[in-house]
Amino acid sequence: MNIIEVNNITKDYGNKKGVFDVSFNVRVGEVLGFLGPNGAGKTTTIRQLMGFIKPDRGRVAINGMNCFKEADKIQINLGYLPGEIAFMDDMTGIEFIKFIANMKELKDFSRAEELMKFFELDPRGKMNKMSKGMKQKIGIVCAFMQNPEILILDEPTSGLDPLMQNKFIELILKEKENGKTILMSSHIFEEIEKTCDRAAIIKEGRIVTVEDMEKLKSNKRKTIEVQFDSQETASSFVSIMPNGKLNENKVIVEVKGEMDEFIKKLSRFPVKDLEIKTQSLEEFFMHFYGGEK
Repeated sequence: MNIIEVNNITKDYGNKKGVFDVSFNVRVGEVLGFLGPNGAGKTTTIRQLMGFIKPDRGRVAINGMNCFKEADKIQINLGYLPGEIAFMDDMTGIEFIKFIANMKELKDFSRAEELMKFFELDPRGKMNKMSKGMKQKIGIVCAFMQNPEILILDEPTSGLDPLMQNKFIELILKEKENGKTILMSSHIFEEIEKTCDRAAIIKEGRIVTVEDMEKLKSNKRKTIEVQFDSQETASSFVSIMPNGKLNENKVIVEVKGEMDEFIKKLSRFPVKDLEIKTQSLEEFFMHFYGGEK
């Protein structure tokens, strides 16, 4: 069952800016990564899902409801983290969090307190004196504190240091275990790889592909460097492994998918050392961005 549906939407700002005929869905209990470089159309798509702008063509729906016409109903059970958060600088962090909680008619503030502790956030200072990372933590607390069933997150780790990025990944994995449905835009491959079930990649306003993450992981190319006791042994191995590249007593082999055949052939020879480098998600996707020939 699809919770979030984006069907052939176009929002054309001219000069090839906007999104064009974009379609994808997010299933119940799924984490979908929305991956693309800055300016690719991620935020424009998300703003249409939030009902902030209306598509020129196509339809966006959450829980079967029209995102533009029924935004108020949708947002009752939806947590949203914008890419650029509009804060009230004269407020303290805790005043802002409580202001948002009141807007959401949140009765129980314990989840917000739990999140502040988890992210080591002291929200008592004035917003205008806070760093980008501090403000981002406040945005995360506001998005998650109502314990919503659906989360839409636009570049959620922007401004966070590596430790807090790892904490955020931990939070997403916990929410995933709890059956939450999450759409998360990012240009950081590592957080998509660690958290998402599928990834939709967008380039220049158009969806290029939607890929299953487990399938990607199983099909990723592995580069294996095997060191043998002599060049003669290495040459013998290459004779049964035609795609191997010989370099003195070393052989470099690229294996895609299952390694069973490679291991069976290698087991016939004495091996001194072996090093495996697995293709990263970033390397896999770079050809969609034009970064790999």
